[in-house]
Amino acid sequence: MMRDVTDLYESFGEDRLPPGQRETSEFPVLSKGETPSVPDDWTLEVWGAVDEPCSLSAAELADLGAETQRQDFHCVTGWSRLGCVFTGVPFPTLADHAGVQPSATHVMFHAHDGYTTDLPLSACDRREVLFAWELDGEPLPADHGGPLRVVVPHRYAYKGAKWVSGVEFLTEPERGYWEKRGYSQTANPWNEERYA
Repeated sequence: MMRDVTDLYESFGEDRLPPGQRETSEFPVLSKGETPSVPDDWTLEVWGAVDEPCSLSAAELADLGAETQRQDFHCVTGWSRLGCVFTGVPFPTLADHAGVQPSATHVMFHAHDGYTTDLPLSACDRREVLFAWELDGEPLPADHGGPLRVVVPHRYAYKGAKWVSGVEFLTEPERGYWEKRGYSQTANPWNEERYA
């Protein structure tokens, strides 16, 4: 069963397509560098302000409870792909598994290529935020972040790490890769929060 969350925009703005965005049926590939080689036996590490730090294999992650969602995807460079179908584990499911401590306020996503990005825990703790391994019914292509990426449909896509390797629960904010280079910490597409 697929969950359609394309009405998410109603909480943020009047139009499904955020201001300054153009719709495309393509899926451009944009990354900070080359597509890294991710080992077949990859794990997702979870640590920081949690009761149960853990290392999850692909199978263990899927066993937490996957779902399929139809979402919109907004790139900070000005394009949006509407109606993407992602399958993965919702962020709150992983957070519950790890036992997030009351002191946690932010989340830092880490990637196999060294990329990082930070969001407030409140922005992540939504079922629409997925650790995704499928796109449109197929394994997520490496250029789009496979085998595992984060999708955050209510933020610009740089807030969803490709090739995600870990989730660190923080007690205070830190700047990630693009945030250190002048991009917005909040990255709300409906407010056009592209740059700091």
